[in-house]
Amino acid sequence: MANIQDWLSLTRWPVVAPLALTMFAAPACTNASSSAAEEAPVLTTFTVLADMTRNVAGDEFDVVSLTRPGAEIHSYEPTPDDLVRGQDAHLILANGLGLEAWFTQFTDQIDAPTATLSDGVETIPIAEGAHEDQANPHAWMSPDNAHTYVDNIRDALTDLAPENAATFESNAEAYKAEISEVGEYLSTELDTLPEEHRALVTCEGAFSYLARDAGLREQYLWPVNAETEATPRQVASTVGFVEDNDVPAVFCESTVNDDAQRQVAEETGARLGGELYVDSLSKTDGPVPTYLDLLRHDAETIVAGLTEQERP
Repeated sequence: MANIQDWLSLTRWPVVAPLALTMFAAPACTNASSSAAEEAPVLTTFTVLADMTRNVAGDEFDVVSLTRPGAEIHSYEPTPDDLVRGQDAHLILANGLGLEAWFTQFTDQIDAPTATLSDGVETIPIAEGAHEDQANPHAWMSPDNAHTYVDNIRDALTDLAPENAATFESNAEAYKAEISEVGEYLSTELDTLPEEHRALVTCEGAFSYLARDAGLREQYLWPVNAETEATPRQVASTVGFVEDNDVPAVFCESTVNDDAQRQVAEETGARLGGELYVDSLSKTDGPVPTYLDLLRHDAETIVAGLTEQERP
């Protein structure tokens, strides 16, 4: 195993590093270690993947997300506790496509097997900026791609516990049927948009897959959440798009600051159409506690915003 103390110091955790090292050095039979294993036998990098995985795993495994509801995944920095959870995990599931820039360094410190859930999807390249021509990482925003995610989850769990293969297969097929049903609902909702309103303007370029599937024109302030705020050029470009296309409403995602999008709305007269969810689910008492809720919420919010209606 690589030197964990070195990695902790690189990630600015010198004060808590000795505690983390002590926890790693504890025997596997200690209460702390066994408790962590019970809490996080299967670990995912963020909440959307955790919900998908729970639907396939059923009662066979507990599933835990590294990030909490509402957290931003792009700029996330794993904590010493995350390292402990990773070391105790049976399996770690990640999105891939560069979403978790920290993932390789994180998994270099632990022994658990990993799987990349976006493997096999047809990606869309990022059109501009520092990440130009790299794959847009938000592939789960297409229900069709979500089927591939579910298949990859099923396969990873089956490799981990082949004696439960039939359960994972059955759960995966049932969940894919639910995803298809929500995908049809999403398409039906977005198909109601008149041609002149079929433009989706967001803070992050996280809706490329949904826009492709639904036939929407897409505009965004920044391609990926790697920057803390929009540049004047990005704001001006978005203002021009909204004015040229007479876009009635603009949107922003739940995990980012919407100040720049508010500026776009003020300069163009467009409305803020509502909060969309992409990189994180909400808490259980929030609007999108599950991935299927996320898809429904976003479709309804987009349609209501662009048609100046109230959400159902």
